[in-house]
Amino acid sequence: MEPASDIELFEAWRGGDQRAGAELFRRHYDTLTRFFANKVAAEHRPELIQRTMLACVESSERFEGRSRFSSYLLGIALRQLYKHFDRRRRGERVDFGTVSIEDLQPSPSQAIAAQDEYHVLLQALRRLPLDYQLVLELVYWEDFTAAEVAESLDIPVGTAKTRIRRGKELLREQVETVSVSPALMQSTISNLEGWARALRERG
Repeated sequence: MEPASDIELFEAWRGGDQRAGAELFRRHYDTLTRFFANKVAAEHRPELIQRTMLACVESSERFEGRSRFSSYLLGIALRQLYKHFDRRRRGERVDFGTVSIEDLQPSPSQAIAAQDEYHVLLQALRRLPLDYQLVLELVYWEDFTAAEVAESLDIPVGTAKTRIRRGKELLREQVETVSVSPALMQSTISNLEGWARALRERG
């Protein structure tokens, strides 16, 4: 017997089956952890994951089952992330098209030089405007298409494609900035997508 699909589990959960909800949560816990990991401090992640799953049920009528459940879930996670930063900045409006995670939440280790390709990419991603960081992580870490990115972020497909293209350009620029040597920069840039996808496995 094949395991239930995400959509089948979600429909059962929406109908009151708590075991289906628990299985869906278990199945996507790593996805949510990965989403928040490079954006908020560790102590805030459990609450944001919980808020995301709760909002997932509360807005369940929005999901019609025509796309991957993960694209719907990460769209909700994004809105919870925005609310998190709004709360921390006491309602001050943030332009996520220009402000980076490093601007919003400097890391204690950001002054430490990146010594390998993984840390180069992590630092470079945190220096991108959040809108661009998000699309690249969805493409590299969740294997989203431009259409799925558009659905998650509630933007037109053309806008998603533009952000993906521009995000890759900005990422290369930031890799050049944070690399400690020309050799490390070249090694990272020469296989940028490979290193970015490898970050997913390191979790």
